[in-house]
Amino acid sequence: MKLKGKTIGMLVGPLFEDLEFWAVYMRIKEEGALIKVIGTNAGEVHPSKSGGLTAKAEFASAQVQEKDLDALLVPGGFAPDKMRRDPDMLRLIREMDAAGKILGFICHAGWMAASAKILNNRHCTGSLGIKDDLENAGGLWVDKSAFREGNLVWGRVVEDIPDYNRELVAALSSI
Repeated sequence: MKLKGKTIGMLVGPLFEDLEFWAVYMRIKEEGALIKVIGTNAGEVHPSKSGGLTAKAEFASAQVQEKDLDALLVPGGFAPDKMRRDPDMLRLIREMDAAGKILGFICHAGWMAASAKILNNRHCTGSLGIKDDLENAGGLWVDKSAFREGNLVWGRVVEDIPDYNRELVAALSSI
């Protein structure tokens, strides 16, 4: 139980990638962390795949402050394209980054980092489909399954979830 006593936020929005949410959620929960699921609004959220597992946002992003969390994780799918339009989600990412707290991004979640304007001259990865977006936001693209640089933990795609989870657990264990 490496993460007992830690409070981890997870952002969720419509059309999220259910494996990138649930596989990470379960792995972090398995290590004893308390997880706060945060949406634009509280309530049920549907994944990108028909028949995929829904999630329930317990908190609206406007209710959550950086001081409430030890880390913040963002799954991919098409949700980041919707979530990056939420000023409170972007505020939370910027505040977490400014405080040096762990931020995790996988697949299309990098869109959130780009829109929060935290990528300038920092290494990043994600789905190849957002490579240009990350670079145009000042990020330095790395084609690697998962890695950590400072307080940022990156995963590329669904197939890389095991590597991403290992990086997350190691990073979260160090805080």
